[in-house]
This record gives sequence, C-alpha cells and structure tokens, in this order.
Amino acid sequence: MLPSQRHLFEIPREVCYLNSASYSPLPLKTLDAGRAAVGRKGQPWTIDAGFAGRQHERARSAAARLINADANDVALIPAISYGVATVAKTLTIPRGTRVIVLENDHSSPVLEWHTRSEAQGFIVDTVRQPTDGDWTSAVLATIERSGAPPVGLASISSVHWSDGGLIDVDKIQAALRRQGAAFVIDATQSTGVVPMDVTRLDPDAVIFPTYKWLIGPYGRAFLYVAKRHQNGVPLEQTSAGRRNVNSESPVYFGDLAYVDSAQRYDMGERDHFITLEMASIGMEMMAEWGAAAVSARLAMLNQRIADGVHDLTLNMLAPSLRAPHILSLGMAGGIPKELIAQLAAENIHVALRLGRMRISPHVFNDEADVDRLVAVLTKALRG
Repeated sequence: MLPSQRHLFEIPREVCYLNSASYSPLPLKTLDAGRAAVGRKGQPWTIDAGFAGRQHERARSAAARLINADANDVALIPAISYGVATVAKTLTIPRGTRVIVLENDHSSPVLEWHTRSEAQGFIVDTVRQPTDGDWTSAVLATIERSGAPPVGLASISSVHWSDGGLIDVDKIQAALRRQGAAFVIDATQSTGVVPMDVTRLDPDAVIFPTYKWLIGPYGRAFLYVAKRHQNGVPLEQTSAGRRNVNSESPVYFGDLAYVDSAQRYDMGERDHFITLEMASIGMEMMAEWGAAAVSARLAMLNQRIADGVHDLTLNMLAPSLRAPHILSLGMAGGIPKELIAQLAAENIHVALRLGRMRISPHVFNDEADVDRLVAVLTKALRG
C-alpha cells in the first residue's frame, strides 16, 4: 500500500488536517516552485520566448493524463463554473427535454441550466438526495422515470460533496446513451482519486480544478471536451483560439478560423506562469502515485475511522455507496457546530456540511491522525 507522504508536505505533527475536500495543502516542491515563479515574474526579461507554450502544454498534458485523455482535448480554464458555461454555449439541449441535476450539488453544474431553461425550452429535473445514500440508483430512476419527458443532458458531480456519495458514472452514461442524452461531469471531488478513463467512458465533458484533491492552487481548472463538440464558439474570443492571430507576424489577424482542438476553449489571459507550474506539479505527483494506490490508502484510513466510531451515535453511508476518500458522519438533530469547533481547538480539522461532519484525508495523513480523531471524537460524544 502507498505509505503516508507526510514528509513531502509542510504539516506539523500536531496538526491533524482531514479537510482536503475543501482545500488541500501544497507539497513542499510546489511551494518552492511558486516562490521561484514569483521571482521570475519580478524579472520578466529572464523569460524566454518558448516559456509560455511549455507551461501551457505541461499543464494540459498533466491534466489529460489523470483522465486518460488526449491533451488536445483539454482546455485551460479558471474554474468549474467557467467550464460549465463553455459547455452550455456549445451543446444544444433539445426543447421539451430534461436536464438532470443533483439536489444540493455544488452551484457550478446546476445554476447554468436554471439560467438557460426558460429561454431554451427545457426543464431542470432535480434528483432528490436519497435517504439511503444510493445516489446512483436515484439518478437512474430519475432518468428512466415513466411518463417523464426525455433527457437531453445530465450535469452532475461524480462524487457528492456533502455526503461523499459515489455515483457510478458508467451506469449513468449507459442510461443516458439509451436516450441520446449528453453527459457533463463535475469531477471536482474525484479526479486523481477515483479512476476515470474518458476514452472508454466517452462523456461529453469533464471538468475539474486543482485546489482540492490535486494538491494544487486556486484558479486553475481543466475542461475535457469530446472531439464531437470541438467545433463550438468559445466563451471568450482570444488569439490563442484562432489559427493565426499573431503579434509577431506582418499581418496580425492572419487567419481568424478557430483551431481544431479544445484549445479554442482556453480562457483569456491564460499565462498564469506562477500557478500553472504549481498546478502541473501537483497533478504530476498524483499521476505518479496513481488513482488506485491513492484510493486504497484513503479508503483504509476512512475505514479505520468508521470502525473506531462504530459504537458512537453516528451514522454513515455503507462502504459500497461512498467514495473511498470522503467519510460523512451524521447524528440525530445534526452535527453541532460546537463539535467542529471543539475538534479545531484540538488541531483536528474537518468540515461541517449540510449538518454532517465531512472527513477527507489525503496522502499526507497517517494512522496516527485518524486514531487521534477517533479518540477526541469518542471523548466528546461520550462526555
């Protein structure tokens, strides 16, 4: 099993950080690269002509590797909301169809469709949060509901951020194909930990940022777009998205046709030379460890917690329904804010999400961290 990678991070022994589903720490290597990059920006005359292109393609390739995509099918974007807006501008949702979203999903894969539904003549159909935690069955039942209008699109997260519910995207894709519907996946809470192969799955779009599970910075995200949708009009009109708009050429607007790749969807002002390198490092580290190894380690840590709190008055999803890296604990009346604050006072950091305690370890955590959480939690709940 992959051992703890705590030595690669700047995390004091007394800190028990179990909140990577909110945001992860940066590796030491990434911190060093960020400091060097800030210095480079202070002396821009040291940047050679090919530097920008190398930065763009390094990040694009690192992101593609995580989902087994062709780098040409990946766009550089700043956020999930930007990616969803780009896809929404590209896809045509047939009038009279439904767009499937999840109840209490993050705003990004949901609000764009509410904004467009009336003008474009489709309805937004929300999958209610299942009491048994089985998100996959709930989504399938909604897609296949008898008498309902056909589905035009499902825009959902692959792991629900609030309860850690894992959604079987293979089963969802199969059901959507039967209706000729598109599939847009917000993979924020899964990329790098839960394996995904877009070559096999063939979704229409997959979007993910780096600041959570990919141990990277804010403001860097990536959009995979299936080749069948790489003929759309991008959200922004930029020189990078055109075949030949070049300030070094005798004619600036040489060829206004769009490039034949997902690069046409790249964000404007994409030369984030500080954070692009930082994002690349984190993604490359995750790829080297491999999703299977990371998943196995985090599943072990979360199961150790689950076993340790088994006798307390807490409830959780069954292992078959939850993501390996997120453990959500609930109790009658909801988890009190004071309990989260009490843990934080002991330097144990978790999150309160929709009345539940969300625990999300990463590769820098070890058995001592989770045992400490169990001990403090047991003492707090048993008084």
